[in-house]
Amino acid sequence: MKIFTAEKIRLADRFTIENEAVSSVNLMERAAKNCVDWISENCKQHTKFAVFCGIGNNGGDGFAIARMLYSKGFDVDVFINKDNTKFSDDAFINFKRLKDISGISVKDYSESDKYNFEKTIIIDALFGTGLSRNVDGFYKNLIDNLNLKSNPKISVDVPSGMFTDTLNDNDSVIFNADFTLTFQFWKKSFLHPESGKFAGKVIVLDINLSKEFIKNNKTDDFVIDDDLILKIFKPRQDFAHKGTYGKSIIVGGSYGKIGAAVLATKSALRSGSGLTFVLAPNCGYEILQTDCSEAMFIEGGEKNITEIDEQENAVFGIGPGLGTQEKTEKALLKFLKKQDSPLVLDADALNIISNDENHIKLIPKKSIITPHPKEFERLFRKTENSIERLNLAKIKAQELGIYIVLKDHHTQIINPEGKTFYNITGNSGLAKGGSGDILTGIITSLLAQKYSPEEAAILGVWLHGKAADLAAEKFSKEAMQPTDVINEIGNVFLELNKKATTLL
Repeated sequence: MKIFTAEKIRLADRFTIENEAVSSVNLMERAAKNCVDWISENCKQHTKFAVFCGIGNNGGDGFAIARMLYSKGFDVDVFINKDNTKFSDDAFINFKRLKDISGISVKDYSESDKYNFEKTIIIDALFGTGLSRNVDGFYKNLIDNLNLKSNPKISVDVPSGMFTDTLNDNDSVIFNADFTLTFQFWKKSFLHPESGKFAGKVIVLDINLSKEFIKNNKTDDFVIDDDLILKIFKPRQDFAHKGTYGKSIIVGGSYGKIGAAVLATKSALRSGSGLTFVLAPNCGYEILQTDCSEAMFIEGGEKNITEIDEQENAVFGIGPGLGTQEKTEKALLKFLKKQDSPLVLDADALNIISNDENHIKLIPKKSIITPHPKEFERLFRKTENSIERLNLAKIKAQELGIYIVLKDHHTQIINPEGKTFYNITGNSGLAKGGSGDILTGIITSLLAQKYSPEEAAILGVWLHGKAADLAAEKFSKEAMQPTDVINEIGNVFLELNKKATTLL
């Protein structure tokens, strides 16, 4: 799914209106109906709504939503600024339609101070995607007061006060929604931790904006959706053999950190690698041969890895539990100087490389690195926020000719051409040691199976998150373990294969 800027979304609206015989007010009606359909289906325990409307088109959406909710039998009160009713044209039309309904009370914002919010859902339709400055004055106070309420909260299109394409200042006031019902596209600000936390669970509602416009307009930002995954995924061929699906070599482990190598190796096996090896110190031999009996062991030292031998036609995933000892560093750098095939680098491999800026140039072209924010900072430099970090990653991916997987709540995959793919699978249950090791194993396996580096990174991150979502459903985010995620990879592949077969 493409991510468009607020300006391009306005152009999409205009193009749809001009080319598909739909008026702007009817497009607003379409958007409102989708919101009400979702609310009716998902908010059955509540019968009362307080809808806070602004003077722009977001307020117009709110008026239409209030009217439709009332027609479905809900109790609805609408709040406006009675001192300023200079509504946009479409908002004014919907306000007049609302005023004709005697059962809906229209109150001033100030009346919310004494309003009985018991068992009421608050709907925020104050400001839409056009906001370009921080909310202040009585709007700031209103949003502050609404945020103090424990009621369920729904925002229409974007939480009021949130910028669409950039991050707000740290002291900005933003409506803190439990759900955001957004139209047609994810907004970039939903996908970054500083602002995304205000959006709650994002529900993208298809309001049938022009498919022609969406297809013909370019962007460098995308959300990884099922359509993209099904284009990437390659079902297993019946007449294939183990050599068809490549050779993966996980390089990792050190005394006391063999578990990281175990997790990476198990996830590589579970992700379909044809031949899987683990290159680890001898101290982990018994553990690895017991826990990962399907993988073959290559000795790389005694308590730490001191030698990494080249292997023909193999894809290396290096870093889980590797350690940063001097002999390990020498072994890694020696290996990288001779390596020209794409590989996967994570964890301590990245920490070793970050010791000297000249080491970064040793990363083979088209390789995939998977840093978390601190590792990224060590490799390149500290940034002020996640969007600045993303912009720096775009520069570095282009300079080095590599793929960067920026691990975050919505992990971003950046290719050397500057395109960004945001992942929306996964959950906070992955905030545990070992989760990154699993991702390294998955991406290494996919790269060995002849997926391109971009495909391996996108599918790997999505698969990792999807398996984590299934694990959270079974065990909870708190209790799920990295091994639970590995065990769910097979169920994700089952689902993928069913969908892929349906499309044939």
